[in-house]
Amino acid sequence: MAEISGSTDENRLSITSASTDGIRVLTVRGEIDHDTAPQFQRALILGGDATAPRTVLDMRGVTFMDSSGINTLVAAHQEAAGTQGWVRLAALAAPVQRVLEIVGLDAVVACYPTLGQALDPDSGPAEAAG
Repeated sequence: MAEISGSTDENRLSITSASTDGIRVLTVRGEIDHDTAPQFQRALILGGDATAPRTVLDMRGVTFMDSSGINTLVAAHQEAAGTQGWVRLAALAAPVQRVLEIVGLDAVVACYPTLGQALDPDSGPAEAAG
C-alpha cells in the first residue's frame, strides 16, 4: 500500500493505493474540493498521463465532494473507458452519493454499496443497485 501525498493541505485529504487482482484500489478519506482536487487527480493518474485501466475508489471516508471532485471523476472515467477499462466507486457516504445523484454522475460511473462488489470484475451497475 502506498500513501499518495503532495497537497498543501494534506490533513484534509488522505489517499492510499493498493492493488487487488490487477485492480487498482484507492482508499480516499477526507474532503475533495478546489484545494484538494489536484491531489485527488494526481492519485488517479498513473505515470503522469493515464488512469489505470481498472480502478476502484473506496470512498467510505469521503465526507464532502464539490464540482472539482466530480470533474476529476468524469475525466478519470473517460480516460479509463478509452482503454476499455473502468472506474468504480464503492461505499459512498450518503451526502456524497446525493451529490453524484443530483448531477447524474451515478448513471455514468458505476457506484457500489461495498468495496467487495466494486472489486468483482464481472459485476455490472445493475447489480450495484441492490
